[in-house]
Amino acid sequence: MTKKRALITGITGQDGSYLAEYLLGLGYEVHGIVRRVALEDQKHRLWRLQDVIGKIKFHYGSLESYPSIFKIFQEVRPHECYHLAAQSFVSYSFEDEFSTFNSNINGTHFVLSSIKNACPECRFYFAASSEMFGKVEEVPQKETTRFHPRSVYGISKVAGYDLTRNYRGAYNIFAVSGILFNHESPRRGFEFVTRKITSAAARIKLGLQDKLQLGNLEASRDWGHSKEYVKAMHLMLKQNKPEDFVIGTGKTHTVREFADKAFGLLGLDYKKHIEVDKHLFRPSEVELLVADPSRAKKKLGWKYTMTFDQLVEDMVKHDYDYFSNKKGAT
Repeated sequence: MTKKRALITGITGQDGSYLAEYLLGLGYEVHGIVRRVALEDQKHRLWRLQDVIGKIKFHYGSLESYPSIFKIFQEVRPHECYHLAAQSFVSYSFEDEFSTFNSNINGTHFVLSSIKNACPECRFYFAASSEMFGKVEEVPQKETTRFHPRSVYGISKVAGYDLTRNYRGAYNIFAVSGILFNHESPRRGFEFVTRKITSAAARIKLGLQDKLQLGNLEASRDWGHSKEYVKAMHLMLKQNKPEDFVIGTGKTHTVREFADKAFGLLGLDYKKHIEVDKHLFRPSEVELLVADPSRAKKKLGWKYTMTFDQLVEDMVKHDYDYFSNKKGAT
């Protein structure tokens, strides 16, 4: 029996690495698109995949080059494609709007076009985002909530969502969007606020730094664990017909709550170490994002099981161990 082939863009990222592990566990043949520099510097660029790196087939490619993407789809002919690659750091999207649009919109278009022309039977998953809701018009947000993005990143994701929907309708491609709310893990990039908090708490406890500058402490987010969210991606491509789904916990917490919990786990008072820096506020803030995942629970059978405390504890423990080892090595 032929193994199912899955092709993942953004395989070196947080979601891509968890998804690759999950699909390998299900018996998939997993392929990933990476830049050449990733294989030249595996220690730093492929660290999230260190436990499964020998089981994955990597392909050089750039989402800014249609010919390179098309060639990969011709060679692999995947049964499923998970398009996770994007410029995903919202604050950076304000600073470099042009590259955000270029990579997020054109990259999605190139992948969809490659599927249409090389392997139209391939099922396609697009990583949409709760940032598409932006200035929310209802709470909680569900599949029918109107989009009002407040960042270039959010706008680019709305464009990708519409491209996906258009290819589904115009070319009869099994194409879906997962509107995922904030999902974190020990594999989150250090530039994101959750990882900034957990890594700083660990470093402060170990005497490696003293202060942490943050922006809006009252911004509320629906935070879940990436490891559980990738299962929902897979479930979306297993349905009888293509549909879009909101994925989240249905609970919200402020940045202040996250910091209080993270520092508290290490016996620290966040108020003594965190300073608010107005320069770190977004030009247009998104104050409250919280999902209504009831449709995903009913139709996909997906249910989030981890608590907020467990998520924070997982990240804090990882970062404390990580920086303890680094400190001991110096």
